This record gives sequence, C-alpha cells and structure tokens, in this order.
Amino acid sequence: MDHQESLTAYIAAFVAELVLTGVTDVVVSPGSRSTPMAMVMAEHPDLNVHIHVDERSAAFFGLGIAKATNKPVALLCTSGTAAANYFPAIVEARYSRVPLLVLTADRPHELREVGAPQAIDQLQLYGHHVKWFADMALPENSSGMLRYARTICARAAAIAAQEPAGPVHLNFPFREPLVPKLDETLFELSERPKGYVKIQNGDLLVRDEEIEEIAGLLKGKERGIIVCGNIGDEDFAKAVTALADKLNYPIIADPLSQLRSGSHDLENIIEAYDTFLRNEDAKSYLKPEVVLRFGAMPVSKALTIFIKDHSSADHYVIDGGGGWRDPSALSTNMIFCNETIFCHKLLTYLDEKSSSVYLEDWKKVNLLTKEQLAAIRDVTELSEGKLFYQLADLLPVESTLFVGNSMPIRDLDSFFLNNNKSIKVMANRGANGIDGTVSTAIGAAVYSKPLYLILGDLTFFHDLNGLIAAKLYDIDIHILLVNNNGGGIFSFLPQSEHPKHFDRLFGTPLDIDFKHAVNMFNGSYEKIKDWDQLGTLLKESKNKKGIHVYEINTNRDRNRDEHRHLWRSVSQEISNLVNEANG
Repeated sequence: MDHQESLTAYIAAFVAELVLTGVTDVVVSPGSRSTPMAMVMAEHPDLNVHIHVDERSAAFFGLGIAKATNKPVALLCTSGTAAANYFPAIVEARYSRVPLLVLTADRPHELREVGAPQAIDQLQLYGHHVKWFADMALPENSSGMLRYARTICARAAAIAAQEPAGPVHLNFPFREPLVPKLDETLFELSERPKGYVKIQNGDLLVRDEEIEEIAGLLKGKERGIIVCGNIGDEDFAKAVTALADKLNYPIIADPLSQLRSGSHDLENIIEAYDTFLRNEDAKSYLKPEVVLRFGAMPVSKALTIFIKDHSSADHYVIDGGGGWRDPSALSTNMIFCNETIFCHKLLTYLDEKSSSVYLEDWKKVNLLTKEQLAAIRDVTELSEGKLFYQLADLLPVESTLFVGNSMPIRDLDSFFLNNNKSIKVMANRGANGIDGTVSTAIGAAVYSKPLYLILGDLTFFHDLNGLIAAKLYDIDIHILLVNNNGGGIFSFLPQSEHPKHFDRLFGTPLDIDFKHAVNMFNGSYEKIKDWDQLGTLLKESKNKKGIHVYEINTNRDRNRDEHRHLWRSVSQEISNLVNEANG
C-alpha cells in the first residue's frame, strides 16, 4: 500500500476516534506540515473546525471553548515556532484545570536536528505543563497501527478530562507528500465502530468512616467558615449552601465560585469580605477555629492574609482533583474527594444546630460593609468601582461575565454583590496573567450567550488580534473596556510611592484610540460619556449581534483615592461595631 493510503488511514482512524471520545471542537491554525490532519478533520461531519491564523490566540480561543463546555477541545498546528506559540495558553490550562488536546505536526525523525527548515525540538516541548506527552509513530495502515492510533486518541482525551483536567500533547511526525486521499469511506471503522476503548473516569472519594470522623471533629465548633474559590461543578452551589446551613457557617464566596449569583440559597453567602478583612478589629473579631476550603485559591489578598493569620485553626482543604492548593502550608487535613459528594456525605453525619452567634457576627459585618460601599452609587464621574457595583443590575439574567486580570477581577471581588440573576463569572485565574484574555472570552462566547467581557486597556491591547475570530465566525461579544491609560493596579502597590520612574516602568500609558482597532474588525464602538448612556446601551445589548466595544475612560489616581476612601470609611464603621460588641 502506498504512502498516501497509509497516511490517510492512520489519520482518519485517529480523527474518527477523536469524535467518538466526545470531542466536538477543534481549532486549526493553517500550516503545511499539519496538512493531512487538517484536511481529514475538515471532512468529518461531526467536528466543528475553527480556523485561527495566530497560534497564540488560537490556543486561548480553544481554551475559552473548553471553559464554556467543560469538554476537551483539540488544537492543531504545524511544526516549528507555531507550536511554541501555544505555550501561554497551555500554562493557563494546566493551572486552571482546563482540558485541551494539543496536536502538533512535526518533521519525521530523519529531518530532526539536521538543519531542516521549520524543525525545532518538539519532544516534551511543554515540559511538566502537560499531563501527558506522546511522540506518535509514523503513519502506517496495518491493523496494529490503526489500533495504536485509536487507543492513543482515547487515552489522551480521557487523561485531559480526568480530574484535575488539563492539557495533553501529541506530536505527529509526517513525511511528504502530505495530501491525504479523501473519499466517502474515509471514516469507516471495520473494528469496534462505536469506539476502540471506552475509558471510565471516576470521582475521587474518601471512605464514609473518614467523613463520619470529620463530622465528629466539627461537632461543637461554632466558629467555622467555608471558603469557596473557583469550582466548575454546577451542582456544588446547592450542596455547599445546604452544608453551610447545617453547620451554621458563613460561606466566604470568591466571585468565581458561582455562589454570588444564582437560584441557590444566598442567606449565608458573605461577599464583601475583601473590604472588611482589611480591618484589624474585624480580623480579630471574626477569628475562626475551623476553615473548610473548596476550589482554587481565592482572588482576595485580604482574605488570604486573614486565613494565614489564623494558622491555629483546623484547615480542611477539599480537592476533587487531588492537587495541593495550599500555598501558605496551613492545611491540617488534605481531603482528596469530589467537592459536591463530600458536602452531601458530610451532611448525613451532622446534627441540626441551633442559631450561631458567630454566623450572625459575619452577617452583621458584611451588611454594614455593603451599606458603606453603597456610597459609591453617588459618584457621578465614570468610576471603576461604581461600574462593578452596578454590574448585577446592568447585565441580563443568565448572562456570562468574563473578567480580565489585574484591577478588573479585584474590583469584581470587592463590588459584585449577591444577586439572583444567575450570572456566570469566568476568568483566566490559572496563571493570573493578562495574556490571551480577549481570545479566551471569544472562545467562551461560542457557547455562552450573551457574553460580556470587562477588561483594562493594557489587557485589551495585549490581545487585540483575538478579535479576528469574532469577526470571521460572527461571534457575539460585548466588551466593556475600562481605559485608565496604563497599569492601574500598580497605583495600589508600593512602587507608586516612587514617582521618578513610575509611569515609565509601571504606569505605561499607551494613549491609544481604540476606535480604529475596533473598526478594523468590523466592530461597533461607543465611547461612554455618562452612566445613563451605559445603562441604555447594556439594556439594549442582549440581542445585538457582532462585536460591541464600550470604552469607559477613568482616572488612575482618582480610582485609587476612591478605593482608599471607601476602605477607610468601612474600616471606621467596622471598628465602631466591634468595639460596641466587645463592650
């Protein structure tokens, strides 16, 4: 059998198995060496093939699709530096536990390390940032090699989806000629047509006896808190709120926990902690003796310091991915168990509790803080804090909010308060960088509608070319661009106290008129003049198609002063409350 037939049969077997594993989306960046895989993928009727010319942006675009669907997404690129451009998104996928199948084409073995063009060392290219790597065998059409291709495919998809989810890398060496033979029998599987090997991924569990022991340890401990970071399980909200109700513990809910917005019980959800935990009186008054922590590390530095300051408490870290999310080395109990199952099982061993003074103290402090934060409604100028304070009112029910890093995610933490609108919140908080934010959000917008992206000017500039996917594929996205002309977060850091080189090294004003860039991608651009205009535009936005950018110009120094004034105001009132409570 000739080379073309072997090439085609081998790749078709892989692609057919890929679809049978449940993969529906692949992001392809054009290139020569990846030709056979790309052409075969394009032929499969059950694959959504997204073409993206920039590999760095393409990888983040795929990451966004995977975030929205909680399913592995395949990436395909040619050999050489094309594969290297995937690296930032792979790092993000690794640390945010997002399943990706990274498929890189490569030169055959005889053309490696001999000076062949577009040939780099792609073996273990991503190091420990992928869960598994395989350098694929050269294509053959023997029954054994077709089984090999299908088995590797099923194994890779299962490993990517297995908790903790993450990226897997398969490197495909191809010899020329590269064009496969396409016909109507391309995806016919003579052996096991419903899938070569079915792999069952299970949940991590602990024995009932261990759950019962934990329940016994919690018995009689009133001063407990539940800290929830980013968790993707849609059933977790009701499970953990039921647990909190049984324990009479407050839930300290990170904005990415999906607990601040929804139809679940919001009674014990504490959301204004990032503000009041800056106050030393509050930190002492609310000292816990038990901390139950679920999900990724929270955004709030104030919360992290609060937890670290109370290292004498019993710290239970529950992780369904079996990771080690404990940067402060505080855990007394590391529990590798599916978070939702843990909550349900623990509930069965707990006795009903009477009312809790400690829980009520948290609620009082939280309510007082929210009352003080409400003063930001009176701000007439365009303000970053007021923008985030109003988000829950401005956004439609069941919308998706994707938030950029640096100041936006922190303002969301401070000002996005409890609501029942079921707004899903997403962000790239694996590596916490600004890279690829636009592309990730647009990828998520393929399946999450309507989607609103809120980000700063540096983050927008950093990934402007990501808009091309929205233009080419008519993806609807609404972008709230907060433009304070530079790196606003640095105004809150010690560097700001040294003005000599501050703007040059940290503030980095760009002075860009983004209207021209938005127009280049056929987007709609509006410069926001006042709050009424923004409210009207967002009210009308839900059914609008295409790219819509709303630029909100703010002042970095005024924003810093506004935040500090609110923090001081809250701190004074909290101290008064604590002093009165302590007599």
